[in-house]
Amino acid sequence: MSRAHKLLRTRVVATVSAVAALGLVVGCSGGDGDGGTGGGVKDGEVTITMGLFGVMGYKETGLLDQYMKENPNVRIEAEVAGDEQTYYTALQTHLAAGSGLKDIQGIEIGRAKELADTQAAKFTDLSGVKGADHFLPWKLSQVTAKDDKVIGFGTDIGPMAVCYRKDMFEQAGLPTDREEVAELWEGDWSKYVEAGKEFKKGTKNDKVAFMDSASGLFNAMIYGNSEQFYNESGELIYQDNPAVTEAWKLAAEAGGTGLTAKLRQFQPGWDPGLANSTFATAVCPAWMLGHISEKAGPANKGKWDVAKAPKGANWGGSFLGVIDKSPVKEEAKKLVAWLTAPEQQESIFKKLGNFPSSQEALKAPAVTDAKSEYFGDAPIGKIFGEAAQEIPDKQVLGRKDGTIKDIFSQGLTLIESQGKSPDEAWKDTEDRIKKATG
Repeated sequence: MSRAHKLLRTRVVATVSAVAALGLVVGCSGGDGDGGTGGGVKDGEVTITMGLFGVMGYKETGLLDQYMKENPNVRIEAEVAGDEQTYYTALQTHLAAGSGLKDIQGIEIGRAKELADTQAAKFTDLSGVKGADHFLPWKLSQVTAKDDKVIGFGTDIGPMAVCYRKDMFEQAGLPTDREEVAELWEGDWSKYVEAGKEFKKGTKNDKVAFMDSASGLFNAMIYGNSEQFYNESGELIYQDNPAVTEAWKLAAEAGGTGLTAKLRQFQPGWDPGLANSTFATAVCPAWMLGHISEKAGPANKGKWDVAKAPKGANWGGSFLGVIDKSPVKEEAKKLVAWLTAPEQQESIFKKLGNFPSSQEALKAPAVTDAKSEYFGDAPIGKIFGEAAQEIPDKQVLGRKDGTIKDIFSQGLTLIESQGKSPDEAWKDTEDRIKKATG
């Protein structure tokens, strides 16, 4: 779910996002200055507060209502912020102040390492919770502190594919069958760029770009590797990491040769680009399908399809953590365990498409056999399930992963929209990263 991390899974219910975001920023959750939250127990009724962002699925699918129905003495109050960047800025403020926190807080993957390294004491340890051994092996490692304290349980993951417009491919003389499309770029992202060059030669509409953004390609390439911006010792390695430098080179080539629509995913202009059909492909994590189908609209149903990406990668995914000084900590832990259990992950996938981080849920027929009507009955369960198996077992995160990723996206925009050379844009990007991490 970005930033590009900024707006991961931002298909948010409009009636709650603005109010929720405002409430989170001003911190009107009743904190007591000692790590307190808005929850508590009164007259035998337990109130659990939750701070969420984007479309994590719990409110949208009715799971919170279901839990309250099954547990009549529990009341859940969930605030959902539309913009993850706004949400995280407020969360950092509340953690530093020790007040204004919810009993349960959502954690986005790009923030996980920073919180595990610097704020683990503020979260309760979930490692001993019964029945929590069903997650993918690398998922919980992303929120595990140095003392093996687990500060959150996994919600979804973001295995990646390539979403493409069949009608535009046909007009450009490229194959449209998803298996044949996948063969165009099998095993190598540079083949994806080469397919873009062929598309550009063949298309008769010069207002349609091959891909939406250079940053989407960059993200897909780096997140197929165990190490990206940091090594396991917490040292910055992006300058010399081939996974990053090669992704930059290829994404810069795409951005500088007119293969992109010069957009950043989830930033202004991207949604209209979907609605107005200004690009033919987008690297898409599983969670992005819902957003594309909503913003591209009914008029483009069946025109979009999904093909296997050149290489497996994971972009996105979140967690639920419990604040250690919550007055209803034990009840909150039970709720988190229930919300992230295989059955609930499967339910959210069926309704919203958020891909499970539970190994058990991944094996469920409802997941493995899933197809998307909007995307031409693409076998999304199979495509994304296979991609999930290709994700490296070890995913090394760093404290400022989300921030660095945003800076790289902005650097690539300098090439796409301002005509800067890759070397100039790299220097600007490096200078900004030094300031952000210094």
